[in-house]
Amino acid sequence: MPPLLLGHRGSPRQFPENTLPGFQAAHDAGLDGVEWDVRRLHDGTLVIHHDPALPDGRKLPKLSRQDWPADLPTLRQALEWAADTGAFVNIELKFESAKVDDRVARTLQAVRAFGLSRRVLVSSFMPTQLRAARELAPDIGRGLLIHRAYPGWLLGAVMRWTGCAALHPTHEIVDAALMQQAKAHGWRVNAWTVNDEAEARRLVALGVNGLIGDVPEMLLAGVRAT
Repeated sequence: MPPLLLGHRGSPRQFPENTLPGFQAAHDAGLDGVEWDVRRLHDGTLVIHHDPALPDGRKLPKLSRQDWPADLPTLRQALEWAADTGAFVNIELKFESAKVDDRVARTLQAVRAFGLSRRVLVSSFMPTQLRAARELAPDIGRGLLIHRAYPGWLLGAVMRWTGCAALHPTHEIVDAALMQQAKAHGWRVNAWTVNDEAEARRLVALGVNGLIGDVPEMLLAGVRAT
């Protein structure tokens, strides 16, 4: 089975990241879907944005829906796009505090409301968020994000505690040993952020299950070349 190909925050080399035009560009290019980030405004509105502040410096926790720029989608607008297009979505819950807030439950509720439970994977660097997602919606897939190598026993313990079926490592740490561990435990491995065709070929040869990158055409070329 060919790897799942996702546009990292859409197609950010063509359009501003985490915007509907960027998501559509990744989909039109032939990718399976996109990856996007969820944050929370002061009034509870869930929005698609990577950073904790807008480019003009305004911090998201101090903004309300009426302050949100029209060109940046809310979670509901983004999910509506996914429902209309049939795209697969990796939803990353950004770290905002050690305490699990209502974003987990409300994101999962919205995913179900749009009938996307089978086309969404929720990911996070925070095991506590993934554990909460497991308890609230065990039927919606989860992926553990990691940015460095961890001892095998520790990685296995966190994957079991969160009930994650997917591991999302930064592409630099994906090697034969990690893939062997993943295969032994039945984990799917989706690597990020892959922006080099040769690196895409290396990862596909190792047997990764998914690639997340900024350039749709590069991801497609890297898969076709293997």
